[in-house]
Amino acid sequence: MRLTITLALLGASISVAIADVAINITVPRTPVQNDYPPNGPQLPANPPGNKSYEYIIVGSGAGGSPLAARLALAGHSVLLVEAGGDYGAIREVEVPSLYIGASERNELNWGYFVRHYTNETQTKRDRKLTYLTPDDEFYSGVDPPEGSQMLGNYYPRVGGLGGCTQHLALLAVLPATDDWNYIKNITGDQNWDPQNMRGYFEKLEKNQYLSANEDDAAGHGFSGWLSTTIEPLTLFTPDLKMDSIFLSAASVMGLQTGSLMNTIQQAVSSFAGKVLPSNYTAGIAGELANLLTYDINNDSADRDSTDALSRIPLSISSPDWKRSSPRNWVYEIATATNADGSKKYALDVALHTLATKVDFDTAGSTPKATGISYLFGESLYRADPRANSSTPAGVPGTVTASREVIIAGGTFNTPQLLKLSGVGPSAELSNFSIPVVKDAPGVGGNLQDRYEIGVSAAAPRNFTLYGDCTFITSTDDPCYAAWAESSNATLDHGPYATNGIAMGLFARSSVAGAAHDLWAGGVPGLFQGYFPGMSRTVVTPAEKNYFTWLVLKAHSRNDIGTVNLTSADPRDTPDITFRSFGEGDASKQADASLDLTAAVEGMKWAISVFDDVDAFANETATAEVGVERVWPPANVTSDADLEQWVRDEAWGHHASCTCPMGADDDPMAVLDGQLRVRGVDGLRVVDASAFPKIPGTFPAVAIYMLAEKAAEDILADAK
Repeated sequence: MRLTITLALLGASISVAIADVAINITVPRTPVQNDYPPNGPQLPANPPGNKSYEYIIVGSGAGGSPLAARLALAGHSVLLVEAGGDYGAIREVEVPSLYIGASERNELNWGYFVRHYTNETQTKRDRKLTYLTPDDEFYSGVDPPEGSQMLGNYYPRVGGLGGCTQHLALLAVLPATDDWNYIKNITGDQNWDPQNMRGYFEKLEKNQYLSANEDDAAGHGFSGWLSTTIEPLTLFTPDLKMDSIFLSAASVMGLQTGSLMNTIQQAVSSFAGKVLPSNYTAGIAGELANLLTYDINNDSADRDSTDALSRIPLSISSPDWKRSSPRNWVYEIATATNADGSKKYALDVALHTLATKVDFDTAGSTPKATGISYLFGESLYRADPRANSSTPAGVPGTVTASREVIIAGGTFNTPQLLKLSGVGPSAELSNFSIPVVKDAPGVGGNLQDRYEIGVSAAAPRNFTLYGDCTFITSTDDPCYAAWAESSNATLDHGPYATNGIAMGLFARSSVAGAAHDLWAGGVPGLFQGYFPGMSRTVVTPAEKNYFTWLVLKAHSRNDIGTVNLTSADPRDTPDITFRSFGEGDASKQADASLDLTAAVEGMKWAISVFDDVDAFANETATAEVGVERVWPPANVTSDADLEQWVRDEAWGHHASCTCPMGADDDPMAVLDGQLRVRGVDGLRVVDASAFPKIPGTFPAVAIYMLAEKAAEDILADAK
């Protein structure tokens, strides 16, 4: 069905020329950036103290931080080791709308360059591929300067307290029940049962968009450490162009949109302007909310298989509308004091401390982890854009653990640290003269990620959501000033209180399993993937006329990626190759075809939404105007063309599964069901690398739940 609304609009507006959106950008390796002071206190950078701890946790991301907090609250002494600093109070981290900028802050960013394919010809088809130019700058595009060195696809991670929870886009979505059942079945650990895992979610969530006595509150928590909210639709609905896209999405989903359409038309006929005032848009927001009542984190039996267009739970705290993350929880516990001023919990945080290897006692029949070796210093790891040949080598040291060492460095760094410590494939370790502590062939294999593709369109005029926002490129940013106001009224905080994603599609493709394998989120901006300088192109102070449906293929089937050492130097980054769509493996091509089919279906849904937007023409101007698809270009239409586009352009940023749990008889299983490293004592892994299959649509909540289970397992073993 083609949805066409012709609305008479009067009044002036800013017309924006639709620019060439081809990626062709050169940026410095360490861009000049703002130096605003942090909004609050941050932990100082200190090396580990001269003492032993019961537990040492390496890595402070979605796995390490919650685990450290739980163990400390239980009365244990814990050292949390983080190679970066604490930047949890800077603007780009705290403000929901600035998460893209957080990904490119020099002090936060660990910028990896990965390969989607081993084949260089296929690799170069990617329009956002990055090169190092002869002038020592980063170029992304298809026409690099002569003499440039191909680096790969940009993959930003965070080197800082909280890890990637400090730059993620704040979507707090539960994984599927099948994700937990699979782990339960292969490990034999019944505590992975979905209902038990749901209990960990209830424990960690502080839901702020439902009331505890509502019928649909079952399965939610209301007193945990992670605040969850949903965005007020009234931030979006004053813009009639935005309303037309939302209306079209609901129509394409088959929802009953007649009442919403009538409300929009009545509002427009009563007010001759481009931007509707709040008294007109309240009705539109109300009608839209009625269409989007589905809670994607509900506890129903059919939650994972019900196609839905819904608002999305976000890890944002209310009423201050700041990022909610485990970093904040760790900060509270690490700085908590008793009435006499003494430290309340035995949690120490060692920042700018790069773990170089796990130390083992090999005197017994089974090696036992006894602590770590480290280097203390800033920007030591060479994924940090500030690291260079003149960076000091760091001050070496060691620290011991009486009970366990837990690695939570993430999907790239955890297998690297294990291998540097002598736990990994023996042949690879021998190539770098690393003594083998335990031959573990599964370490660094099984690398998985989702496939993501942006489908973008341009409107003839700027969307109004971000109005006069400068995205803190100026000191007088009115949107930042509004966000920083102390107010309990959501709208007083303005557009920076949102991550920009008002709604999302959750669906099963024609080739899906039991659970959703497609998500599409609508965001005002031009999102084409990750490349250095992307924060300059998504939304700019001048160009705010783009809208992207970000299509995500969940539960992807490719599992042949690798994270391999490039040297025995712990400061060097590893070689990361995904081999997307089963590249080079004939046995994986049937699965690759299914993933491609699903991704194309997701793109076609997004395209159909744009095709159905023919609205908001100015009858006093020239003609009815809708939106123009710009990425992929409008001439990319056939299934074959779209499939090739997916092969060329799909990216991911949810890398997982490089130290997987598995069955006792699986030689590639690195971990058991309690996340213990097989073949050694006193060592666990608690991060995204532990999953055997990539979970759900977004990994953060799944990792938080995994960390809560790990804490329970560790505390049980400590009794």
